[in-house]
Amino acid sequence: MKISFTTLGCKLNFAESSALGKALLERGHTRAKQGEPADICVINTCTVTDAADHKDRQMIHRIRRQNPDAILIVTGCYAQLKPDEIAAIDGVDYVLGQNDKFRLPEFIEKLEAAKQQHTELSKIQTCPIREVDDFHGAYSKDDRTRCFIKVQDGCNYFCSYCTIPIARGKSRNPSIGSLVEQAKEAIQNGAKELILSGVNIGDFGRSTNERFIDLLKALDGLAISGERLADYRIRISSCEPNLLSDEIIDFVANSQHFAPHFHIPLQSGSNTVLKIMGRRYTRELFAERVAHIKSVMPHAFIGVDCMVGVRGETDDCWTEYVSFIESLPVSQLHVFTYSERANTRMLEMDLYVVPQKERERRSKQLHEISARKTEAFYREHEGYETTVLWESSKKDGRMYGFTDNYIKVSCPYDRAKVNTFERIVVPRQDSADIPTDTQE
Repeated sequence: MKISFTTLGCKLNFAESSALGKALLERGHTRAKQGEPADICVINTCTVTDAADHKDRQMIHRIRRQNPDAILIVTGCYAQLKPDEIAAIDGVDYVLGQNDKFRLPEFIEKLEAAKQQHTELSKIQTCPIREVDDFHGAYSKDDRTRCFIKVQDGCNYFCSYCTIPIARGKSRNPSIGSLVEQAKEAIQNGAKELILSGVNIGDFGRSTNERFIDLLKALDGLAISGERLADYRIRISSCEPNLLSDEIIDFVANSQHFAPHFHIPLQSGSNTVLKIMGRRYTRELFAERVAHIKSVMPHAFIGVDCMVGVRGETDDCWTEYVSFIESLPVSQLHVFTYSERANTRMLEMDLYVVPQKERERRSKQLHEISARKTEAFYREHEGYETTVLWESSKKDGRMYGFTDNYIKVSCPYDRAKVNTFERIVVPRQDSADIPTDTQE
């Protein structure tokens, strides 16, 4: 059967869709080409905000219009949280929860058998997320040079505003040994950059009694047949500040293959709001982490997750938040606007509610700060000698790549450079060429 995948949300979702697609190919199915009608359309959803839910619904309607005769299966986080809501959408045939998603190949076989036997399967296939203990590995190579490796899933934190623990389940992970084998396989298949992905990757080791730092050390020394691999680099995706220890920062600073690039969720620059949100750190701890990174890696790129407009974020809290963000030597902000989510503790609190227009204004203000900080980071590194990994994309006769500290650069297209490392001096760039996309 011809199957199409549409994936929304985080890189973890993309890695999982890639793994499912590979499993289906191994069972004799084919991937529908761009614009080609599919027999089965799979939509892997996100539910981090109301805006994400809205995009999911828009995509469901669009895919149904484009494939009127296909079987449409919706899965992912939105499917786990609101299966009945999705099942009620016109055109949806089946809804698979977070764990049932990984049984997609078997489910399709059941569909084929049911068709022959003239029987029907239940439209909704889910199980309580807290009953899920299995870890389903995944890695995906994008159309450039990167490979996203899933090293952890789930979260035990239950922040007051967040539904991810009830969409993804408890924190769990595979063994270091299995991830080392995945990483070596990815490199042997041509990947030059590995990105460690998960829901709360700093919590790695909960299932296997191992430590995140030990995973990093193992991946920094990959070897095949006793010969150490040299031609690769690794980035760490978002890591909670209370889990990003000085030991980890110092290791990255002195490692062979880890890039000087960090993404750290802050969410608020007000200790009052951080406490309301149920975060496990203070702004002082966050500032210490940033300062330590810059002390041992002055050229490091630091991206920061920021949420605006949560309940309890008074004008005074917002002023404190902005002042704190301005003071940090960070490189870019990833801005989320708060939306009320069912089944979260924040809705049970008697707190100041930020008006929607004010949420939008605050989001715009942080986007402007982010643009200034990113341009300042780029300007600071003009003339800096570093290494770039060139990608395959081509636009107006030029090719693009990212330096180890995540500066996007370009040069005249040269096919021989694709997926290779090169030492360069960072050039001056027009402001219009500096990436400014800081939205989810």
